[in-house]
Amino acid sequence: MMSNQNQTRKILLLSANPRGSSQLRLGEEMREIKEGLKRSKHRDQYFIGTAEAVRYRDIHRAILEYEPHIIHFSGHGTGEKGLVFEDESGQVKLVDAVALAGLFQLFADQIECVVLNACFSEYQALGISQHINYVVGMSQEIGDKAAIEFAVGFYDALGADKGYEFAYKLGCSLIRVAGIAENLTPQLMTKIDTKSLNASAEATTIYIERPPIEAKCCEAILQPGALIRLRSPQKMGKTLLLEKVINHAREQGYRTAKLDLKLADINILTDLKTFLQWICVNISDSLELEPQLDQYWQEVFGLNKNCTRYFQKYLLAVTETPLVLAIDNFERLFAYPEIFPQFCLLLRGWYEAAKQGDKIGNIWKKLRLVVVHSTEAYPSLDINHSPFNVGLAIELPEFNLQQVELLAKQYELADKLGQQDLSELMGLVGGHPDLIQQAVAYLKNPQATIEELLQLAPTEQGIFSDHLRQQLWHLQHNSQLELGYKKVVIANAPVRLDTEIAFKLHSLGLVKLSGNDCIPSYELYRQYFTVRLE
Repeated sequence: MMSNQNQTRKILLLSANPRGSSQLRLGEEMREIKEGLKRSKHRDQYFIGTAEAVRYRDIHRAILEYEPHIIHFSGHGTGEKGLVFEDESGQVKLVDAVALAGLFQLFADQIECVVLNACFSEYQALGISQHINYVVGMSQEIGDKAAIEFAVGFYDALGADKGYEFAYKLGCSLIRVAGIAENLTPQLMTKIDTKSLNASAEATTIYIERPPIEAKCCEAILQPGALIRLRSPQKMGKTLLLEKVINHAREQGYRTAKLDLKLADINILTDLKTFLQWICVNISDSLELEPQLDQYWQEVFGLNKNCTRYFQKYLLAVTETPLVLAIDNFERLFAYPEIFPQFCLLLRGWYEAAKQGDKIGNIWKKLRLVVVHSTEAYPSLDINHSPFNVGLAIELPEFNLQQVELLAKQYELADKLGQQDLSELMGLVGGHPDLIQQAVAYLKNPQATIEELLQLAPTEQGIFSDHLRQQLWHLQHNSQLELGYKKVVIANAPVRLDTEIAFKLHSLGLVKLSGNDCIPSYELYRQYFTVRLE
């Protein structure tokens, strides 16, 4: 029950439908919510505030003004990339899960529930649910009618003094009653469930070695002036391998500093000076050194020169001990042309400086670089200025059957999963490390069966649905890729595609190359996308 006679429940309705995006029936949705609450027997307990056509800067302003207990957002979502708003110039602005989670954390003592009635918004809902008790997000695309039916059911229940979980169930039920096959799309996440999920994920992430890449990396990191590049599609185990390399360096007594570019605020990535100084301060903190920007950063020099001076005269000069600088999620810079080419030029310059036979060269030999990036994006650089064509390149392979068997053994599932079961699983998802890990972790549940997993895998009920929807998003935002991949999945033989299209599909992990031709990487992809790309 929700009753609190001494407190009015404040609901804030936010909507955003930026120019250039498909038009949604947001006005109708907000009208239905208001009318339903007006008709409810507890209508006097609710106050509704609205903010329409919100820009990203309007979110916190509306929360500060209305001090809501419940926030309902209606608009567009794009999956992991974020919810869609406008910026001050009227351009589309994506706000991702990390940013929204940080914002809602500030109001966690006030806000009880957040509803994100937008396509593919479960990514943002999961982030927000780390701090807010009840959050609803959509696991896939949701139609206008289904979105409105859910909203009607949800707020009718609140108006009848029901709790958030009941309201969620009634909203899903109304979608089904309306004859719309989208009742499984809304997902309720609670703060308690999210904490348990995070703890479980941390406890069950097991690294399986794929020789000889580990030995190559550990050997290379000991070489003066080393540069190691770890690349593969997402969720192949790059970050786990990076941690293994860093730990090996620490065991040798090396100093280490890791930068995860996913953690950089957007304002840091729009200005080269801010970005380079952010790097200098972060590495100083990692090494437990006091930042000395005032001493080593001189306006008379250019930005790359100043950053180089900071490393050369301070971070590398304080000791003879080598320094390993690891940069994870480097692909995030690809979208920032003000920074990306200049920073790549800087890294390439440091790598080349270590080859010098003079005093300066000896200083830079102490720096060992590890750059980690996904292959979904495609940077374009002058080969003479790029760090992506020098050093040791490592592309992570899939698991083989022996490695999958070892993983099952680590999960104590050797008795439940025989070689035939594992072969059938690999027949569906190959040796994709993350998909295999998800499957084995799922089968740890005594009630879960390999038969059910295989049957539901290519559907929205399957455990791989998040991964499949993300790949679908990539295709739907590039019509040439979508058309090319449709040819691949419906064919019974390898398909010859345009070279660039084949390269991009391969970089996404969607195809394997057979000579110059393409085949689906996994049977899972063939089954799922044959239906989705009709």
